[in-house]
Amino acid sequence: MNESRIKTLVLTGLLGLASLTVSHSVLAAPLLRCNVTYAGASHSIEATPVTDPYPVPSVDIGGRFRFKAVMVGSAAQLDRIVLYAYFNADADAGTQPMLIQQVKYLPPFRASAMPYPLTGEQRLYAGTSERELIYSCTLEGVQP
Repeated sequence: MNESRIKTLVLTGLLGLASLTVSHSVLAAPLLRCNVTYAGASHSIEATPVTDPYPVPSVDIGGRFRFKAVMVGSAAQLDRIVLYAYFNADADAGTQPMLIQQVKYLPPFRASAMPYPLTGEQRLYAGTSERELIYSCTLEGVQP
């Protein structure tokens, strides 16, 4: 093999290794994905790490519930995950949603590029007619 061919092979190998490293970094960004269901309609809610949890908006679920998923920290280090579920007792009257569940998950989180179940299936009931909200969340991309 000549010297030019060897340099080409080495360069190709290094570029391949660099692209694997970059793609692993891209894939390794933490992602929280929650599937929330009310009255037969499902919503997919995704959260990525934030440093300030307060501006993260809650999501309307069928006009009766609100759901908020927050991951506080950075791509390299998650400090906590907090999930909030609210019931809109009387959304038409302009009243504030009522907190019915707050769940906090603290490190260590399992390192995984593939989604793994964080919450399992949760079923919440609220209101005089006991309306049901169902959710489950998976977490992926947590770095060791």
